[in-house]
Amino acid sequence: MFILEDDYAGDTVQVVHDIGPTIKAGAASQMEAAIVALSRELAKLRTGRASAGMLDHIIVETDGVKLPLSRLAVVAVMDPKTLSVNPYDPNTIKALEKAIVSSPLGLNPRVDGERLIASIPPLTKEHMQAICKVVSKSCEDVKQSNRYNKKAGSSFSKDDIKRLEKEIDELTKKYVKSVEDICKAKEREIIGG
Repeated sequence: MFILEDDYAGDTVQVVHDIGPTIKAGAASQMEAAIVALSRELAKLRTGRASAGMLDHIIVETDGVKLPLSRLAVVAVMDPKTLSVNPYDPNTIKALEKAIVSSPLGLNPRVDGERLIASIPPLTKEHMQAICKVVSKSCEDVKQSNRYNKKAGSSFSKDDIKRLEKEIDELTKKYVKSVEDICKAKEREIIGG
C-alpha cells in the first residue's frame, strides 16, 4: 500500500492500494478457467476409448424440447470400448438413440432393455490426425489466451510494473506448460487409443 500526502490541503492523506496481487490473482484465475475449459473440450473428443464426457455436447430433442444428453440420461463407461446410456425416463430412449447416431462421433448404439449400449469403434488414421489437429488448435488458443493475461496496468512505477510483469510471465509459463502437458496427453490417448 502506498500513502501519498495531498500537496494542496497539507492535512489530507490519500491511500493508494497495491493492486499488483489482485492483477496477479485475476490472471491466475483466468488461466485456470481456460485450462478447465480446455479439459472439458478435450474430454468431448473421441479417442477410441470410452469416456462419459464424449457425449456431453450431444443435444437431444424430445417432445419438441432440446436438452443436453446429460439432462436426460446417465452415461457410464462399461469398459474401455463401451458406453452405457441409462435414461432417467425410458420413454426417451429412441430420442437419445437418434441424437447419438446423428452426432459426428460415428457411434451406433443398440437398445439393451431400458438402456443404450454404444461400442466405440477404432479410429482411422485420418480421424486420428484430424483430432490431433483439433487438440493442437485448442492448445494454441488457450496458450494465446494465457499470454494475453500478461498485460500489466500503467498506474505503477516502472519497477513495480517490471516486477509484476516478471511474476505474471512466470505464472504464464507455468500455465502454458500445463496446457501443453494436457494436450500431449490427449494426443497420446488419441494415437494409442
